[in-house]
Amino acid sequence: MNQLVMQPEVADSAVRQRAVTRLRERRMPLPTLTELARPWEVSPARQAALEGIGPDEPIAANLWRVHWFNDEARTGRVDVPAHIVLPESLTGVAARIVVALGNRFPMIGAHKVLAAYGCLVPRLVTGRFDPTGDRAVWPSTGNYCRGGVAISRTLGCRGIAVLPAGMSRERFEWLERWVSDPADIVRTPGTESNVKEIYDKCAELGREACNVIVNQFSEFGNYLVHYYCTGIALERIYAHLRAASPGLRLPLFVAATGSAGTIAAGDYLKSAHGTRIAAVEAVECPTMLRNGYGEHNIQGIGDKHVPLIHNVMNTDFVVGVSDRSSDALNLLFNDGVGREYLARRRHVDEHLVASLRHIGLSGNANIVAAIKLARHLELGGSDAIVTVATDDAQLYESERREFRARRYPDFDGVNAGEIYGHHLEAIADDHVIELSHVDRRRIFNLGYYTWVEQQGVPVEAFDRRRSAAFWSEIQESIPAWDRMIAEFNADTGAENAA
Repeated sequence: MNQLVMQPEVADSAVRQRAVTRLRERRMPLPTLTELARPWEVSPARQAALEGIGPDEPIAANLWRVHWFNDEARTGRVDVPAHIVLPESLTGVAARIVVALGNRFPMIGAHKVLAAYGCLVPRLVTGRFDPTGDRAVWPSTGNYCRGGVAISRTLGCRGIAVLPAGMSRERFEWLERWVSDPADIVRTPGTESNVKEIYDKCAELGREACNVIVNQFSEFGNYLVHYYCTGIALERIYAHLRAASPGLRLPLFVAATGSAGTIAAGDYLKSAHGTRIAAVEAVECPTMLRNGYGEHNIQGIGDKHVPLIHNVMNTDFVVGVSDRSSDALNLLFNDGVGREYLARRRHVDEHLVASLRHIGLSGNANIVAAIKLARHLELGGSDAIVTVATDDAQLYESERREFRARRYPDFDGVNAGEIYGHHLEAIADDHVIELSHVDRRRIFNLGYYTWVEQQGVPVEAFDRRRSAAFWSEIQESIPAWDRMIAEFNADTGAENAA
């Protein structure tokens, strides 16, 4: 356990003191995990301190907006996280598919900023990261490295983004505005599936002692912050829906694996509600489905490996979705012709059609996977499937234009009907595995080749992750981490700052 998971204890008191001094100078209190999970418990004075501050400013106050409970303007707080309930007129299934919207997060408009906070702050408060000299290196396929750069800049330290060169243009435009030096954007070969190339570059960067690799695929802070904060947020949405429909069940949580951070919320929901967990991947790169490989464009779910922080032995389904579907739905949901088709021909509520702009490529993939499982499990109107949209369509406007030019240069109502018919109405329960114990062992074992052979994780530590007790110990560390953050704030004197 100690070799894999950061413990809530001071590792280097001198480094911690330099971090205390830096944050004291910046008058920067750090929110605890509980304050991000339950922001309604934050003091009124702290909430008032956010007034007049833009949600995209790299200043301390915006750390207190790194949660699911922001309104659409991302300046106020709501009681229930933003979500969309997709109707049968769109999905073709009676089960309610509920999409939590990650674009309400500050600075990057995606929930990966929460993961970045959950990975860097534990290093700060334990003396494992020196903001006066260390550089945080953020390996990612897009949103996590943006979140890392945002959190680094807000904390007054340097962040380096490492991502594939083939990611959406909008990601790079954002990074170019936020980094302090153009050299802090490191482009690696390939696209979404080329995670190994990211790791290789990080190994190279890691040879400099000042470069601290904050790898979302192996940082258990990523798991913990989503288990707790995202888990509570999704539970809050479910409670809200169930108040209006008392018999509503929550049989399923669906999430593309990516770094396996978000899917950790499934562990929380399973413990609280018996919810089963479905992991989504691209059929063009069927790593969990068929020990396969390949290339795809569902940006945000990098693969060809099993993340170290994925609790595979607690996962119940694997679902494959084609990037043809996520690209096509991105066009249907965000082109005026497609929206008119949905409203006029399919009689989908116009307000809901307009809200589909809040869903990006990986969110579209999650929706398709949820429909597949609703059909596979024959779920009905008293069942809710909860999933997430990490980001929104704004990040993929260039991808939409390219897809339209390539596939539908004269996009019209007929083409919209073709996309609806093929990528929504005709969805079947193909590329679905309901995992047995043997299946889970197979997927778990596949991680050996990345983490033990390539990345040097001791095999004994790798194997320890099979046990439910390993994950329970991580989950039970939340109060200790909250105490560490509170003690750090006390030492900076920032706990009394408004």
